This record gives sequence, C-alpha cells and structure tokens, in this order.
Amino acid sequence: MDSMDSMSTVEMNSSRPQVSVSSSATSSRRRQNQKRQKRKFPANGSLSFPWPFLVLALAVFRLVKLEIKSPLLYKNLRGETNYYTSKKIYIPPSLDAANQRRLSLDLGNGNCKWQPPTYDVPESIDFHKTIIAGFPSGDKRMIFIQMEALAGWPAKDEWDFEYKGITNHPFIKANYPHHEGIWGWGNVADQTILMVRNIRRSMVEYHDILWDIGYAKTWEDATLNTDKLYTERPPIEDFFEWRDERVLEECYWYGWFIDYWMEGGLMRDIYTHKLTTPEHWNMLMIPGGYAVEDLDYDLVVGDREVTPSFDPHCSNGDVTDGCKPKAVISAEKLRDYTEGPAETTKIANVLMNDQRMGKYVIAQEAWDCIWEELIVRGKGVKTVYDRPGLTEHDYNFSAEMLGGMIRELDRLIAKYSGNKWNSNTDANRIVELIVEHRALIQVEFNEVNSGLRKLTDRDFLGPKERRRRLKLKEKDNKLGTQQTKRKDSSKYFRKLEREANAQKKRKRRDMRKLRKESKMEGDAMP
Repeated sequence: MDSMDSMSTVEMNSSRPQVSVSSSATSSRRRQNQKRQKRKFPANGSLSFPWPFLVLALAVFRLVKLEIKSPLLYKNLRGETNYYTSKKIYIPPSLDAANQRRLSLDLGNGNCKWQPPTYDVPESIDFHKTIIAGFPSGDKRMIFIQMEALAGWPAKDEWDFEYKGITNHPFIKANYPHHEGIWGWGNVADQTILMVRNIRRSMVEYHDILWDIGYAKTWEDATLNTDKLYTERPPIEDFFEWRDERVLEECYWYGWFIDYWMEGGLMRDIYTHKLTTPEHWNMLMIPGGYAVEDLDYDLVVGDREVTPSFDPHCSNGDVTDGCKPKAVISAEKLRDYTEGPAETTKIANVLMNDQRMGKYVIAQEAWDCIWEELIVRGKGVKTVYDRPGLTEHDYNFSAEMLGGMIRELDRLIAKYSGNKWNSNTDANRIVELIVEHRALIQVEFNEVNSGLRKLTDRDFLGPKERRRRLKLKEKDNKLGTQQTKRKDSSKYFRKLEREANAQKKRKRRDMRKLRKESKMEGDAMP
C-alpha cells in the first residue's frame, strides 16, 4: 500500500508540471475572455457604450443648431441678454457673423489685409452717413477709399444720387456748392468732412479736363456724350487763354467753397465774399445761367443792408448734425509717409462719432495698417496719383496767377486766425494747412519773378502774360497786323460751357420730373 501510494505519488508528482502548465494557460485565457465579456455585458446586464461622449456630442450639435436660429451665445458675449450678467468682450467685425462682408481683414497685432467694400448696400441698415466735401480735384477719392477700407462699405458721387436715385450708401462725395457739384443726396446725410488741398495743385488737376477740350474728348465723354458742340476746332492758343481766365476766377471759388462749409452754409458772394441775399444766391447757384458781369454784387445787391441767410439745405436740417465739418482732412498729408497715418486716424475717428457706423470700423490697432495698404502698397482703386504722363508739378503758373492764389490764401488766413475763429479746431487746422500752401506758392512766385523758373506757352500763364507773349512773338517774327490777325475763338469756349451747363440743367429737370411721375404712379397703385 505504501509502495503503491508512493508510486502513485511519484506518478502524480511527475505529471503535475505538465498538467500545471496546461491549466495555467487555460486559466489565463479564461480570465481575459471574462474581462472582455464584462466590458460588453456588465454585471447589471446593460450594454457598455461611451455615453458621456455621445451626450456631449449631442449637446454641441444642439447648441450649434440653436445658435444658427438664435445667436444666444453671441448675445451673451456682447452682454445683450437677460439670462445672466456677463462680461462684455470685443468681437471684431471681421469675426462677427452678423457683419461678415468683403471688408478689410483685421489679422490681429496691428496687421490687416485690404479688401474691397461691399458694393451691394442693403437698404435695411441704419447708417450714420458722411459727406466728403472738397473743391473739385482728385483728392476726395483719396479720403473715401480710406473710409471704404476702414468700414467695408462704399461711397457714391453726388451726381449718381441725383440721376440714379437715393440709395443707402454711407459715404457721399460732393463738390457742392461749386458749379461742378449738385446737392443730389436729399436729406440722407448726417455729418461732413471737409477736404482742403493746395490751391495750386487743385487747379492743375481740376483743369486737366479743360486741357482736353481742344482735342474734343473729355467734355464729350464725361459731360455731354454728344458731338453737336464740336462743330469746329478753334486754335489751341485760344483754349489756353480761356483756361487761364477760368483759373483766375476759380481762385475766388476756392476760398468761397471753404467759407460755405466752415460757416454752415452762410450765403456769400463768390467774388467779394460779402454776405448776400437769397435772390443773389439763387442766381449764383445756376451754373452758366448768368454771365459774370450779370452776377456783379453791386448790380444785384448794391448797398442795401443784408441779413445773414443760410442755404436751405443747411438751415432745414438736410444734414442731421449740420453742415459745419466734423474734421478738416489734408490730402497731401494723407500721402505723406510721416504724417499720413495720423490723417487716417482723423478719418476713422469721424466715423466713430456714431455707433451706427462705428460698429463697422476695423479695430484701432489696424488703422495704421489700412493706411499702409492703400498708400504704401497702392491697394484699391486708382487715384490722381496713378495718372500717367505729366503730373501737376510739371505745369508752371505765371506771376499773375500765383499772385491771385496768394491773395485768396491771405484772406483765408486772416479770417480763420481772427478772434472769432481762434478757438475753433477746424479753423486752426485750415490756417495750419493754408500757411504751408502759401509758403510753397510764394517760393514759386519768387522764382518766376526772378526768371529762375522758365514758363512755356503750355503753362498756366493768365491773360495778361499770354497777351504779352503773343505781342513779343508778333514782333520777333516781324509780321504785319494783317498776317498776325486771327479769329478770336475764346467766345466759342464760353458758349460751349453755357450750352453744357444748360444741358445739365435740362437733364436734372427731366430726371426730377421722371422720378416724380414714377412716385405718383406708385402711390396710385392699390
């Protein structure tokens, strides 16, 4: 028994290692399978699933769906909800879902990317609208493209308002009350910016259109679109003479234009700058309607006492905040690489005067970048500075014409540096700018008088200098009176101008009649 037990024990012992190994592997596999089963079928019998993740995903989906329908999160971030008190944070318009358009992009840290404005302007938006007023030249465009880049909305010309109708464009480019302008925007404007440019440079750019008349191009294409006025080609010398006379006259218009806006539409005579009557004012406001001699102040007004009167557009509230400018902007300084960004800041600050426009303006840290995009990198539409060929610096002016400019600038300096105006910020700015302009013109005046600056027949000479040169030519060529006599065609150009202005007037009258008839038809419809 003992031997058998002993044998059995030995046999069992000898076989245990084999059985033990097999059992251990089986048990290990069994335990792993049990763990897998527990994952699939927990003890409570329910299925195992990542419920927390599913719930979170559903919650996010629900939140996004609600935000699309009703932007509660946006309102909470803006502090515009009553659900709880929240801290307001700034959301740049470029990231604001309610305002996303093709506007300049604020890339953060003072960086930006210029984008063109949204040209399709919704009628439903309540804008605070700005007039960009300035003597005819190419520099109002310099200002409104800054506005377009800063706020993302487009500008519109006064004539487009007149002929195409009133739209919701927030920036209005205006030459009014100059004879090249028209109050075409009705009563939709809220405030004004006044653009002041060097009088000499303004004359060159403004009269580039007149330079082309002798070639029968600009007036035809830009004003009349007809050939009927170009029945003959007068000698080009007559065009120069006519142009020179106009430039001298425009010097009065230049100062008168500044007075109009600075004084909130106060009625003054163009040539004497005296207070005038509504009757005389209405005559002045008809382009080409009267000869200059028929508008003479002494003839129309005389020595009677004049009560100050204002343009009804200004006195009747056609500009919500009044006609006086909110800022005076220098186009030359806007182009200056040192002072330019400060001009852009002035423009932006005017737009920030009212939240209805201010909410669209790009972040302040990006204003300098907007200036760089437009001025340094040349982004945006073409401006006067992109004009090829001759520049405004390539033309010279005679001493007669420079003297006329200096006299008008002296008048403006004396007026706006006087006691009545010395506490007015805009008046101080005008004096600052015009003093600089006058100094440049005085240098040129001295150079012309000394002979350092040589004049050619194609420069702006003025009627006296041009007649003097003509006489010298006749003498040098030893031509007789009969040989040198030529047809005086300067009257042709004056007639051309009167007919052009008359046609403008007829077109405006026809357009107003058409709009009135359309409105009556609309009101009559059930």
